[in-house]
Amino acid sequence: MKIDWDEKPELNITPLVDIMLVLLAILMVTTPEIIYKENIKLPTGTKSNILSKIPDLEVRITKNKKIFIGKNQYQYNAFADSFILFSKTIPKNTVVYIKADKNLQYGSIMYILKSIKEAGFYKVSLITNG
Repeated sequence: MKIDWDEKPELNITPLVDIMLVLLAILMVTTPEIIYKENIKLPTGTKSNILSKIPDLEVRITKNKKIFIGKNQYQYNAFADSFILFSKTIPKNTVVYIKADKNLQYGSIMYILKSIKEAGFYKVSLITNG
């Protein structure tokens, strides 16, 4: 008996592919028929307690670095201390919007943002025209 060392065995994967196609077809047919239903008891709410909406706070900064909150005007250099005193009566979950002139430097606006965050407000957003 002569052994051919150069012979390379071939793998026949046709039966494997056939089995996988049959399993895939079975899965595709049975999947739409599977219905999963979970009975969930949701809590019932009361309509008698209506939450009062906290009004938003808007901080406007002009190109001259004058800061307005409503009709009140604040100086840029003293804003951090003034805002802390102003915010003592305002709930800390109030949404604060900052509107700034587009010609202001980034650092100036971040100073105002940092001052508001240090006063305890965590819902602070910058408003753009975009």
